[in-house]
Amino acid sequence: MAHGYEGGRLDLPFVGICTFGKYPLQLDWDRIDADVAILGAPFDLGTQWRSGARSGPRAIREASTLFSFGHAGAYDHEDDIVYLPAAATRIVDIGDADMIHTDTLASHANIERGVRKILQAGAIPVVLGGDHSVNIPCIEAFSDEEPIHIVQFDAHLDFVDERHGVRRGHGSPLRRAAEKPYVTGLTQLGIRNVSSTAREGYEAARSMGSDILSVRQIRKLGTEAVLARIPTGVRYYVTIDIDGFDPSIAPGTGTPSHGGFTYYEVLELLDGLAKRGNVVGVDLVEVAREYDPGGVTAILAAQVLLNFIGRVLHHRIS
Repeated sequence: MAHGYEGGRLDLPFVGICTFGKYPLQLDWDRIDADVAILGAPFDLGTQWRSGARSGPRAIREASTLFSFGHAGAYDHEDDIVYLPAAATRIVDIGDADMIHTDTLASHANIERGVRKILQAGAIPVVLGGDHSVNIPCIEAFSDEEPIHIVQFDAHLDFVDERHGVRRGHGSPLRRAAEKPYVTGLTQLGIRNVSSTAREGYEAARSMGSDILSVRQIRKLGTEAVLARIPTGVRYYVTIDIDGFDPSIAPGTGTPSHGGFTYYEVLELLDGLAKRGNVVGVDLVEVAREYDPGGVTAILAAQVLLNFIGRVLHHRIS
């Protein structure tokens, strides 16, 4: 059988090097040869309350070993599709961008360099945060690429222009993105309750091309109606803040907000995006191991990413 021991090492989740999904490690960024490359961005100096997201990449990598599918890939009986088949899946983990304590600009520059190396290799960057400010250098790395439309899953709008002189904190990434000439628009999903952004930030976001929907609005509209609001046939960059999910399933984050998404609500939207356009970049941010009893938040993050990557690759080649 293809998944039997005779096909190679079992390499169970608790065995070996803890890379993302147990995929190969490639620390030479000039030799990336893959369709998807995983980059850690363990930075949390952009937080305004609880730090801890610097532990996110390690926590997500460890959790992802639960979903290392060995030789046979991951069969989804609902879709009747084998996602991430070993013979056709080219994913590498390129380690972490180097972080420099107390130096936001230099740390962000190192993240940007990593994403640029992935793009130059023709691969899709998947970045593990870190707080949401790591999205700023991720988007800056696309300055030489074709235009992108950003789809955000989050409890917070993250559209603060400047707060106490800070312009690159975790409350500002979508504002910094909207300023880029190669960002054609924003779809901001899950935004709710007491937010990080004042009324004028919402007004600015809409004036700069953003479509903002709360979880309740999305549930009233339904998945297909929400997807219909997103431009089709374009290049998507997807940024997922784990606090977009309800803290009942994602407690391990610095700024939890009740009333969030369930797992399948987000998966169905991600699946729709993979079918409607070309996903060219992903980040998942704000996982903080210290607030994550049982490791359930990190497991959720890993499960979301592996399912999304599987769908992106499947719909690209089918």
